[in-house]
Amino acid sequence: MSASFASARGAAHDAAAAQHYPQGALYMVATPIGNLADITLRALHLLQLADTVACEDKRHTQAMLRAYGIDKSAAQLLALHQHNEAEAAQQLVLRLQQGQRVAYVSDAGTPGVSDPGARLVAAVQAAGLRAVPLPGASSITAALSVAGAVAQGSGQGGFVFVGFLPVKNAERAGVIAQQLAREPRCVLLLEAPHRIGGLARALAVLGARPVTLARELTKQFEEVATLPAQALAAWLAGSRERERGEFVLLLHPMPVARDDGESLRVLRLLLQDLPLKTAVRLAAQITGAARNVLYEMALACQRDGEPAC
Repeated sequence: MSASFASARGAAHDAAAAQHYPQGALYMVATPIGNLADITLRALHLLQLADTVACEDKRHTQAMLRAYGIDKSAAQLLALHQHNEAEAAQQLVLRLQQGQRVAYVSDAGTPGVSDPGARLVAAVQAAGLRAVPLPGASSITAALSVAGAVAQGSGQGGFVFVGFLPVKNAERAGVIAQQLAREPRCVLLLEAPHRIGGLARALAVLGARPVTLARELTKQFEEVATLPAQALAAWLAGSRERERGEFVLLLHPMPVARDDGESLRVLRLLLQDLPLKTAVRLAAQITGAARNVLYEMALACQRDGEPAC
């Protein structure tokens, strides 16, 4: 495999070597999420230059480096994962204070985002040292780019990154019902293959709200599908292959109410004499508007301090 990237290493040197890479700095390096060709030229150059490469799994990272034709000794690799991040961070701070260039990579993608790395950066900054980002592959932005789920120019613009939900069924159901079901913007979730079935069943309470599921991004069996939340579990059960790989799920924004203001007028009248939830339920029955949209209208009414609320 290393021969395949020989020209890439030469191109990396030509393109990136002119930049200054200060000593005593931590470099947060994004690595491919599946396809080895997604490495950046700057990342290739820095990984060759680094005195120490800190990583989640030394065996995984050593295999990746060798695929690019980069050789690092065992002493140049240091494990830093969720179970030892605080202790390993202090070891890396000492190496930085000695003037080393330290690269940190997670097993895949951009470190510090649902992967270890955030505590490391905090420790480095607390020591008065520099952390330098080397951007690249990210499953989050990759999924966003093909989901068509982020509305622009409206109250539902932007997105909310949640990551992994609680493992326990009751806690996960509570987060979905109390937070996700009421969030009007696009919501990004991550899930592992052994838990994707349970998450799909739990999301069914969101009914017809569209969900984009992306699995095995950048790999040979990459798959992206958009369907109602209530149909997710059945879709996954349709093929054993669909429950394999790492998953990014995007809850699409809530639909924006489009009417002549009648639903808001009715809602305001009902709110004068009824509790919020009762007013929302009756307004939905009378006008046919989506209950979740009316609920957001009522909350906005309260925030704005309108007398009818």
